[in-house]
Amino acid sequence: MSLHAQLSPEALKRLHVQQRNSTITSIIISILVVLLIGIILLWILLPPIDNFTPEIVSYQAGNVDDRPVKRPQMQRNVERKPSSPSSSMARVIASSTVSDLAIPVPEEITPVDSMEFGNGDDFGDGWGDGSGWGGGGSTSFFGQEVRGSRILYVIDYSASMGGERQRLMRKELAYSVLRLPPDKQFQMIFFAGPAWVAGDKVQMKGKQSATVVSGGNKFAWSSNGKAHKWDPKGKREKAPWLRATDSQVETSELIIKRNKLVWGTNWENPLKMAFDMEPLPDTIVFMTDGLASGDPVGIAKRTAALAKKNNIVVNTVALMEPKAADAMETLAKGTGGTFVLVNKDGSRSTIKNGRVQKVEPATQPAPKKVEPAKPTPKKKAPAKKKAGNKGKKGDKK
Repeated sequence: MSLHAQLSPEALKRLHVQQRNSTITSIIISILVVLLIGIILLWILLPPIDNFTPEIVSYQAGNVDDRPVKRPQMQRNVERKPSSPSSSMARVIASSTVSDLAIPVPEEITPVDSMEFGNGDDFGDGWGDGSGWGGGGSTSFFGQEVRGSRILYVIDYSASMGGERQRLMRKELAYSVLRLPPDKQFQMIFFAGPAWVAGDKVQMKGKQSATVVSGGNKFAWSSNGKAHKWDPKGKREKAPWLRATDSQVETSELIIKRNKLVWGTNWENPLKMAFDMEPLPDTIVFMTDGLASGDPVGIAKRTAALAKKNNIVVNTVALMEPKAADAMETLAKGTGGTFVLVNKDGSRSTIKNGRVQKVEPATQPAPKKVEPAKPTPKKKAPAKKKAGNKGKKGDKK
């Protein structure tokens, strides 16, 4: 018989409790022993951690003499008319001989190394992007300062602009375009009865129709036979912006000189073309020698309101036409622009915000009538002496 069979139930119960406690104790002791052995092994095997600062060994070569770098001298070879500095920095020469244009004389500058290409420690420091060429970022037209990134000229090319008017207009417009800085955009819209982009070909068919040829496109215009009643047949031409590069302004100068005058006068069509441009212009230079049909002041007010809404400045010029002064002044005043009245004698009145700012005399004296020189009378030949006088004393052969 086994030992367990001889124990009572209570004794068996106590025996089981003792066995369970012994088992738990053995497990705990085993875990502690394993942890202790692990800690000892880690202490023995891991290397000690010391704060060690490595020694840095450097080598420095001997000093090498710096050799100066030869920088290429760049020059922009552009044959353009000299740009005038701003009025606060310029001195104007006054002379007894009157010229077509007042040319400001720049301050005397002692020749030094070029400062426009920078003065840095390395090649290329301070190089500009070309901005500022042409009079501090602006140009002028009949004495008006013209500013903005996008400049639009709306110019009267009607038949009434013949003679002295077209001479003044072509010369001043070419002068203004040639002085545009190369970072500007510009365009020219010419108008008479029809309106067209400068450089287009205008084919007049009497006084009632015209065709504007622009590249491969044609734009038809019609009239009831009156100079002011012109309307486009279909869509209007859309003017693109041009960059004021040297080649482009020279091309525009040729167009200004060669474009022929056309019959009729209508203000509204070219101004509508101006507001069709994308993006809109910053400044519009509007010049005419005639009145618009109907209510010119009303047209000026409506145009001024639209321009002001789009932050467009409109400068106006009335060329030898005092009757257009009210409408042109209204248009300029409503947009913060400047109005110039060029009189028949060549004098100019600059008006801004309803006030005459300055009056400039004629840029050249009025031509005087020169009477044709009288023919010089011919001297009479000395009379021949009679033969009977021969032989007298004092007579010479």
